[in-house]
Amino acid sequence: MKAVIMAGGEGTRLRPLTSNCPKPMLPLANRPMMEHIIDLLKRHDIDEIVVTVAYLANQIRTYFGDGSEFGVRMVYATEDQPLGTAGSVRNAMSELDERFLVISGDVLTDIDLDEIIKVHEANDAVATIGLVSVENPLEFGIVITRPDGSIERFLEKPTWGEVFSDTINTGIFVLEPEIFDYIEPDRSVDFSSEVFPALMADGKRVFGAVATGYWEDVGTLEAYVSAHKDVMDGRVRVDVPGFELGRGVWLGEGADIHPDATIDGFAIVGENCRIEAGARIRDYTVLGRNVRVRGDADLQRSVVHDNAYLAEGVHLRGTVVGRSSDLRRGARCEDGSVVGDECFIGEDAHIAQGVKVYPFKTVEAGAVVNASIVWESKGARSLFGRVGVSGLANVDISPELAARVAMAFATTLRKDSTVAISRDSSRAARMLKRAFISGLNAGGINVTDLETASVPVTRYLARSPQISAGVTIRLVEGDSQSVVIRFFDDKGIDITEGAQRKVERLLNREDFRRVLAGEIGDISFPSRALEHYTEALGSTVDLPAVRDAQFKLVVDYSYGTTAFVMPSVLAKVGADVLGVNPFASTRQRIQMDRQEAVANVSRLVQASGANLGVVIDADGEHLTLVDDTGRVLTDDEARLAYVSLVAGHLLGDRIALPVNVTSQVESLVEPHGVGIQRTKTSTGALMAAAIEPGVGFAASGDGGFILPGFLPAFDAGAALLKLLELLAKETTTLSAVTESLPRTFIAREQVVTPWEQKGLVMRTLVELSKDRRLELIDGVKVFHENGWVLALPDPEEPVTHIWAESSDMAGARALAEEYVRRIRQTLR
Repeated sequence: MKAVIMAGGEGTRLRPLTSNCPKPMLPLANRPMMEHIIDLLKRHDIDEIVVTVAYLANQIRTYFGDGSEFGVRMVYATEDQPLGTAGSVRNAMSELDERFLVISGDVLTDIDLDEIIKVHEANDAVATIGLVSVENPLEFGIVITRPDGSIERFLEKPTWGEVFSDTINTGIFVLEPEIFDYIEPDRSVDFSSEVFPALMADGKRVFGAVATGYWEDVGTLEAYVSAHKDVMDGRVRVDVPGFELGRGVWLGEGADIHPDATIDGFAIVGENCRIEAGARIRDYTVLGRNVRVRGDADLQRSVVHDNAYLAEGVHLRGTVVGRSSDLRRGARCEDGSVVGDECFIGEDAHIAQGVKVYPFKTVEAGAVVNASIVWESKGARSLFGRVGVSGLANVDISPELAARVAMAFATTLRKDSTVAISRDSSRAARMLKRAFISGLNAGGINVTDLETASVPVTRYLARSPQISAGVTIRLVEGDSQSVVIRFFDDKGIDITEGAQRKVERLLNREDFRRVLAGEIGDISFPSRALEHYTEALGSTVDLPAVRDAQFKLVVDYSYGTTAFVMPSVLAKVGADVLGVNPFASTRQRIQMDRQEAVANVSRLVQASGANLGVVIDADGEHLTLVDDTGRVLTDDEARLAYVSLVAGHLLGDRIALPVNVTSQVESLVEPHGVGIQRTKTSTGALMAAAIEPGVGFAASGDGGFILPGFLPAFDAGAALLKLLELLAKETTTLSAVTESLPRTFIAREQVVTPWEQKGLVMRTLVELSKDRRLELIDGVKVFHENGWVLALPDPEEPVTHIWAESSDMAGARALAEEYVRRIRQTLR
């Protein structure tokens, strides 16, 4: 059997180590990762190898040649353009006229390939995929199999709500030549998302084989260091150069260790290394060839590549040092730091935790480096949270980071595009917005500065033909010390998860577009932005009908920027408005207690005889309703009230609602011939549904309402106008609508769930509920005789949320508690 080694990856997440070295050539236990793969193939009697190459291909060719030095025959297939996993294999089709095995050249594994081959042969399969179980499958492609081992479905880069299995695709395939009929030439084609689903659609036999052995993607710097630890712990079978002095200590040929030097714990010392008196090599340290370690140096959990020089008193903790780097006396590198190839670190310099020093850089003596040289800062678990990039102002979200995020975002847009940007009234947002504008301009992007504006106004302007995207920077609701940077596309909705990952990759790669001086972006200030928005908003409702109703309202603007817009809009509809907190003020906004504000509006509604009251949040996206009796509606009640009113006047045939909303909504819309479209619970998913044809309304569970005919995103002002129009057309009151709503009983719980066990929880719930109807839109929704239960892992916290609905509250609580118990039993 022949094998194809895919060796074209850039290894961008491993930069700066892969800045001038292809990932398959990155040393792991002092041998290139791809050499370990060749050894694995040889152990399974596979010695004819085709290598697909792209990035820095000559380094691979030069090292391996024709393979004769390694006991194999090797030929190369070069990608002139990115072809994807399947396309790169098709590029080598001329060498593959019989059954063959595909494996990545940049992983660490000792998987039993014979097991996968036997499964393939036993099932007469066209394709068999090697699978392994992992604790955290989010970064990989999940493969769901049937009991006979055949593939049921693939999930590429799932969210926690889609983790129905913890078996992932290892990138090891056994394939028949028939596979090439399903791979189009001269374009990028992926096995998991295109080829395998096409095979399955045609009824071809595609199987998964859960393999035994070790497998690690080595996709991050942390995983790279950890993989060395696994080698020294004996968790993976690889050939380490040199001879083993004792368990877990290897010494390369020609290595010179002074008797007064100390090796304390597992270590790998490469060929011709020299370790002087007083040096201390602690647990899990790897030295490449020709490394010199001077006296009193102290190394722990660190990987040092070939030809590095570590002077007296150098301290390394959890650090990777690139080839031929020079660290002078007293230099210190902390956990997670990386020094690229051929860097010079001066005496007593301090490289702080997580800092990356890219190749060929110089750090002066005594310098304290707290940010990566030259561009990037160390990020959090994920740059983007639920609504954007957030963190403590001037700490996590500094002007430097804002500028760099802006440059990464600018790089995703066409040069000379225009971005609309706004902020709230806080000084933190003003400071960061200026830094962000600088980053956009540096990337050749023009800026339309709305200055202080609400989120809906920013979204609306982002939809203008001359605008390509929108950004707003604001304080986080309920946390005056934190800010959030939010990104909108040209439809005015939140950018997709794919676009977020693209920004994050560019930031991590420090791969920004920097334009010439004459191409730097411009800044403009639109003169009639608010006027255009208010005119468009007023045109979305039947103004005469609303005027005739002569509404009397109490509106609390929460010291937000909607106070710039809504008074003129409400004046157009002839409403008599008592405005509360009708100006933008950061200080008052921070001091404002929302519950007290709602209670105050309730009192004012009762005292003034108003038709309704509303509290609009400071960003202008969400609202809380108070009916004409002064009763405060819960968010669920407000959502049902809107649904019941809008169903008879819908411009479309569907209403989009999250999967955790009550089943009673169907009974509200069915008489009007309207359907309910369930979505994921995230804001982005709801907005994505709102732009689909036929969707005429959408609502979240936190007071957010979407009128797609005006703006496919939350807009409290538009929601208020629509409510007035609907009440006027129905000649009813909000209290009457609320009284007519069906009673709902939904219980909510949450269970602390470690990150590494979320996948196990989801898979177990699916298995335990296989005899019931399931809905897998977001999380696992299980239908029971008198209701349903939804289990959904939180994307940012180590918890699983539980919602349960039944015919009464006791039944809902019992259902929720039953699933809490199931999850806790799974976690034991």
